[in-house]
This record gives sequence, structure tokens and C-alpha cells, in this order.
Amino acid sequence: MGRIVVTEFTSLDGVIEDPGGSENFRHGGWSFATRSEEGAQFKLDETRSSAALLLGRVTYEGFAEAWPSRDGEFADLFNSMPKYVVSSTLQRAEWNNSTVLKGDLAESVAKLKRDQEGDVHGSARLVQGLLELDLVDELRLMLFPVVLGDGLRLFGETSDKKTLRLASSKDVGDGVLILVYEPVGSE
Repeated sequence: MGRIVVTEFTSLDGVIEDPGGSENFRHGGWSFATRSEEGAQFKLDETRSSAALLLGRVTYEGFAEAWPSRDGEFADLFNSMPKYVVSSTLQRAEWNNSTVLKGDLAESVAKLKRDQEGDVHGSARLVQGLLELDLVDELRLMLFPVVLGDGLRLFGETSDKKTLRLASSKDVGDGVLILVYEPVGSE
């Protein structure tokens, strides 16, 4: 059985919006101010270990616009691996190896977990839904030493408390931390 691994760039105040600068957010590209070789290697290794991507529509559309024209191992991995898009509005996914998942989120993701392992990149609303339904097996946060003050945040309201256990942490330079959490169950 696969696992759902959420991976996010986040600011100290929990903002995950537009770390790469392609979404017209006023602080767009904020993650580029503090990038290190060790952090880049972590992201490459993480991608190498992924069997598939699970994306929300907005993140999918941004990735589908950006990645097909890029070169290098990271781009080759993203472009070739299976991609699953959770959307109620997207009719067809044009990017190579992409499938639109429609219907109930819990059922679609449970089936995907039975079939293969996948990382969830970006997709704030999708991640919030997965967390709410206790479908996340691991949460990987790349925490950047910046406070943005506004923007889309990773954690929204939940119906109950969600307790996580810190499984590992690593300083990858320039004040950037990799924090890996696992759920400990409902309380």
C-alpha cells in the first residue's frame, strides 16, 4: 500500500503561497532568497523516491505550464511520473501521464493509496482536505526563515485537533529547516 506524503515550502508564519514566483502573489518567489545546495539535493532525492504526484487543479495547472519546457533530472522526473489531479472542474489533464480524479476525495485518495505511493506538492486546499480526512501519512515542511504577513496558509480550520510527531529535522543551510512529521492518530 502506498503513502500520501505532503511536501511544502512554508514561511515561519505558515504561508505556502507562490514560493516560486509564478502566481502573481506580492511576495512571490520568497523561497529563492534562501536556497542552498543541500536543500536542492533534498528536493531532488525526495522527487526520485516519489512514484507519483497528487495535485490540486491550481498547482497542476502551474506545474503543467512550467515543467514541460524545463531540462534536467528534476524536470525529467516530474514530466515522466504519473500525475493525479483532484478537481471538480478540470475536464482533461493535458500534461504527460496525468489523470483527473473526480468524485469523493476520501474514496479517490484511498484507491490511489492502494495502487501506489505519491507525494502531494503544493495544493493548499487539497492538503487541507487530506489532513482533515486523516489521509496524510507524512508531512514534510521546508521551513524558510521569513515572515510574509499574509498569503495562503497551509493549515486552515479543522474539525478536531490533529497531533503530529516530529520524525526528523535537518538544517540545510541559510536557516532553512526540513521538518518531517507523522500523524499520531486522533485524540
